[in-house]
Amino acid sequence: MARLFKKKPERKKGLWKRVVDLALTDVRVVAGGIDSASLEELEERLLAADFGVPATLRLTDSAEEALRRGKARGAADLATVLRSEIEEILADGTGAELSAAEEGPTVYLMVGVNGVGKTTSVAKLAHYLVQEGNSVMVAAADTYRAGAVAQLEMWADRIGADFLRGQQGGDPAAVAYDALDAAVARGTDVVLVDTAGRLHTNRGLMEELSKIDRVVRRRIEGAPHETLMVLDATVGQNAVRQVEAFSKAVELSGIVLAKMDSSARGGIVVALREQFGLPVKLVGTGEGLDDLESFDVEAFIDAVLGS
Repeated sequence: MARLFKKKPERKKGLWKRVVDLALTDVRVVAGGIDSASLEELEERLLAADFGVPATLRLTDSAEEALRRGKARGAADLATVLRSEIEEILADGTGAELSAAEEGPTVYLMVGVNGVGKTTSVAKLAHYLVQEGNSVMVAAADTYRAGAVAQLEMWADRIGADFLRGQQGGDPAAVAYDALDAAVARGTDVVLVDTAGRLHTNRGLMEELSKIDRVVRRRIEGAPHETLMVLDATVGQNAVRQVEAFSKAVELSGIVLAKMDSSARGGIVVALREQFGLPVKLVGTGEGLDDLESFDVEAFIDAVLGS
């Protein structure tokens, strides 16, 4: 199974140019250097672009220190300092590649709140994996929304993936277990477990999610190989609160940012990495099955700095 999620780099660069509306190098530069007003403007722009407080403070502190030491005297110097810091933030923690099992089925557990585009992201990921030559099973562990399950089944049939659903109102953990059983028996390469969208404030549903995770871990050693949280890129700092709550129920390994084509701010990528050490692994760039791409660090930083 392919460990890298590969897409066309020219599309990604265009995407980030649209969604990162910062032009940080345009902050006010006075004759001979950067003044305090420039640093305040930088801080305001970072916060407005959803970089979050921790990452914003880190970046502005680095800029201020560079100014104090005489390393930053103009826009180009500021860009160099910021690039270095953002690269360091995005390099921390685990890698951005999708993990794969050494043998047996690879299991991806997909989680998120209602309405973020999770089920659509599952279909897009299944489509990509099938195109790469993998046999894929989609397990609809959402036993509440019959319409969403029917839609996912339609996509699976169109994509050429196996599909398994449970009884309406049944135990979602049982659906996941049955899917893994079937995948082992059939020699399936990848199982995508689509869980029901749930509010991060609903304790009962979060406990149910923990149960699904436990069942998956018991059935296949090393699974889930990825627990990917799907976030709506347009919700800003509310995404941080969602990740914080879901992290208490399951061990998240990465983020899928859906609806990036609808967002004018991309700083949430840095905020999530700085606060949780979680990489953004995939980004949704449209409504079509092909509109899912790997996160391109260099294209993102180039867009932030107006390169």
